[in-house]
Amino acid sequence: MNRIYLDNNLTTPLTKEVLEEMKPFFTHEFGVSSGLYEGSLRADEAIERAQQQVAMVINAAPEEITMTASGSEANLIAVRGLAQARKGIGKHLITSVIEHPSVLDLSRQLEKEGYEVDYLRVDRDGFVNPKELKEKLRKDTTLVSIMFVNHITGTIEPLEEIVRVIREYNRKTGAKVLFHTDACEAFGKLPFDAKKIGVDALSMSSHMIHGPRGAGGLYLRKGLAPEPVIHGSDSRFNYRKGSENVPAIVGFGKAAELARIGVIENLEKVRGLQDLLMRGIEKHIPDVMLNGPRGEKRSPYNVNYTFRYVEGEALTLQLDMHGIAVATGSACASRTLQTNYVLMAMGRRHEDAHGSLRFTFNRYNTREEILQTIEAIKKAFDTLVRISSVKPAGLEQAIKTRPEI
Repeated sequence: MNRIYLDNNLTTPLTKEVLEEMKPFFTHEFGVSSGLYEGSLRADEAIERAQQQVAMVINAAPEEITMTASGSEANLIAVRGLAQARKGIGKHLITSVIEHPSVLDLSRQLEKEGYEVDYLRVDRDGFVNPKELKEKLRKDTTLVSIMFVNHITGTIEPLEEIVRVIREYNRKTGAKVLFHTDACEAFGKLPFDAKKIGVDALSMSSHMIHGPRGAGGLYLRKGLAPEPVIHGSDSRFNYRKGSENVPAIVGFGKAAELARIGVIENLEKVRGLQDLLMRGIEKHIPDVMLNGPRGEKRSPYNVNYTFRYVEGEALTLQLDMHGIAVATGSACASRTLQTNYVLMAMGRRHEDAHGSLRFTFNRYNTREEILQTIEAIKKAFDTLVRISSVKPAGLEQAIKTRPEI
């Protein structure tokens, strides 16, 4: 069975080009950058090259890029590091209720340490309201952290509006509120300019763009100096101590370069796959509900639907039997045994969240795979409806009379 992988917001497959770039640094080029001998200097040059490759994706300077072990660590440095460095100004932070757990869990921990955190709500499509942000800003606010693209629904948050609100507040009050965005689901997938948007800090992830796990990056605008959150031996990065993972950093740099070169072409291709899957689901499956917005305010790499009358984990397992990997917002398919918090924050009912499936693409997915997925969804859905004890009036008739693919 040829398996179809559509859970790319969880991770993406490593490309051959990236692996080949990494191989020498696992074997004979095994130096780290802290020494003065030739092998160490080559490691240092390799890290500098990766910084340049990553920086070019977002129009940053290489020295503004700190290499990390993950996007989660980048969030940690940005949020905790900047909050602690600026606690003399204030201890008030603002984020949203739908952030990645690496930001939400950290925010709750900071609350235990005496910080005050406001959590912005979202509407039914997952958008924060810049007007609510404006109302929450205070003289002791030091940092706002709002993600770029939501990892569950693909909602693209209005970052430029958010930055305008913060800048206007700073101008009027003399405050110095900073803005951080978790861009792990946008970096290398959506074309954007960090300086044009006006962010102060931006988190990135390697394994979301066909790079290796164990690597990420943090853009920090020149002049910012967060407190180190990892202490230890000296590193080329002031805010992140310890020996650098040179092979992973090299792989991240190569993955970033490949993503930048093909970003527009990949975007157009994936948007076509998204449209094909959405049309197929809505045409052939009765009574589905799209989670998140339609059109340009949604990442083309994401499709998330609630399939009513079936359980998400059951549908996920049925699709797995057809060789298709997807994610679900159902509690039983989660190690935490909790209904997906993002969908609940968007006003979905528990049963709607339980019936949700997330399909996320990579640039190597094909039209043929999507057509196979639509056919598999039809078969899986029919199987679950047939064995279900709950059959709403008209559902079976709708299945019988639907058009062919």
